[in-house]
Amino acid sequence: MMLPEILSDGFFAAVAAIGFGAISDPPMRAFPVIALLAAVGHALRFVLMQGGMDIASASLCASVVIGVGSLLLGGRIRCPMTVLFIPALLPMIPGMYAYKTVFAMIMFMQHLGDAAASGLYLQEILRNGFVTFCVIFMLAAGAAAPIFLFNKRAHSLTRNKKHIFE
Repeated sequence: MMLPEILSDGFFAAVAAIGFGAISDPPMRAFPVIALLAAVGHALRFVLMQGGMDIASASLCASVVIGVGSLLLGGRIRCPMTVLFIPALLPMIPGMYAYKTVFAMIMFMQHLGDAAASGLYLQEILRNGFVTFCVIFMLAAGAAAPIFLFNKRAHSLTRNKKHIFE
């Protein structure tokens, strides 16, 4: 695996995350952190998948890193975790699997009379739909885990520092 591939994967994820972040109008100080979290998370998932890990497990690992990073960096820039991790996670949504699921659904409906063809399309619906669901679930679970594990710290990111540890 080559470093340029990893860096380009992270770079394009950062660009996409900045675009997704701009939709929700976060403070300007959040954009570099959103880009960093997206780049690190997406590049980690890329490396893990190149190493043989499946997309759902790699997405879980990457989203945990994004969640912990948003917890650590959110306090520094006084920004809620969700403002940072949601745009950073969006480039990891498995769009191709979702597209293949919907396409197979349409083809299944068109070939209801042909048992062989509809059986193949049903398999595609289940396979791609299950992957889509698992990846999205793992992204949500991994990013939310730091909120549950460090609840007091997560909810005090935008508060005065003197009240964090009281």
